[in-house]
Amino acid sequence: MDMKKRSVTLSVQPSRGLMDEKFTILVQNVPSGFHLTIHGLHHCEEGNTWEAFAHYTANATGTVNVSEDPSLGGTYSGVEQMGLLWSLRPVQGSKPWLRLRKTNVQTPMEFTVSVYHGHQTEGFADQVPLAAVVVERWYMAPGVHRIPITEDGLDATLFLPPGRARNVSCGWSSGPGPFPGLLDLWGGGGRLEEYRAALLASHGFASLALDYLTPKITAETEKMVDNNYFEVAYRVLEQHPQVFSSRIAMLGLSLGATITFKMAAYSQVVKIKEMMEQAGNSYLLTLLSYPNAGHLIEPPYTPHIRTSIFKSMNKEKDFVALWGGEVVAHSRAQEDAWTKTLAFLRENLLADRNPAAASSSYL
Repeated sequence: MDMKKRSVTLSVQPSRGLMDEKFTILVQNVPSGFHLTIHGLHHCEEGNTWEAFAHYTANATGTVNVSEDPSLGGTYSGVEQMGLLWSLRPVQGSKPWLRLRKTNVQTPMEFTVSVYHGHQTEGFADQVPLAAVVVERWYMAPGVHRIPITEDGLDATLFLPPGRARNVSCGWSSGPGPFPGLLDLWGGGGRLEEYRAALLASHGFASLALDYLTPKITAETEKMVDNNYFEVAYRVLEQHPQVFSSRIAMLGLSLGATITFKMAAYSQVVKIKEMMEQAGNSYLLTLLSYPNAGHLIEPPYTPHIRTSIFKSMNKEKDFVALWGGEVVAHSRAQEDAWTKTLAFLRENLLADRNPAAASSSYL
């Protein structure tokens, strides 16, 4: 059948949302049994292009619903509602060992979702799609405030959630806070990463993203900042008028997980351990294990990165880091870990209970 005589419709709902929010892709008005390819394209801030695609066959009503229908091949297979995001990979011909990360959280990640005739695997740029839409995914929800922090030698960014009413019976008042606080620590990459903190603020937590490897330190030391640096960051959160001083968590990834454990065990400011014992919560320890997942467990629907360039702190020589993991298992781990992290933070920081600091980390 001549597809030019048909008006193929493509919808992605919601077309604008948070990075961890699922969307529904629906293709309609194609012939029954029609073979088509759904393609996703993203041009990242570093100038590289990423893509994902999947093959589908329309049902008897001429419809493909990605949330219900299986992909028959492509960068993912089976029923995968968000496969078009987590299976993104650099287009052919890209330089090797790339990693997709959001630098400017004040702008969205834009993805062009397109439908092509037949089961295609390459050459998408040379073809005219049957339909296409642009989808926006944000780390910062509307109303989140981004505040650079440089006081006391810190290199950090504070993200404050939008003001909203809370249940007074749980100890919350209406208006713009205060909010539970969270100190967000990344790994050994040595730069200020803001996207996870921005997303956490979008879920109601005053989140401080902290760079602890590249602040200005004396040339004589040339070493990582000590506990005092993290305690200063903790106090910034603790003393902020829009943060509940007794409801502060730490979240660590990679080297940041080591710092989180160290602070919980030895810091005289944080005292996580003592507060949990006093509250009768010393038994609260949950260990999550994700076989075949890689090292970099990030917010959900971000693509699995098995290897990437890792910039050394002395800037003399970069190297390729093997993060490991398998694509599908890693995607499952990211979604499950994020869901459980948010549940943990809400239970320990938002619930009407004896206030206690909380910590969460991924090794």
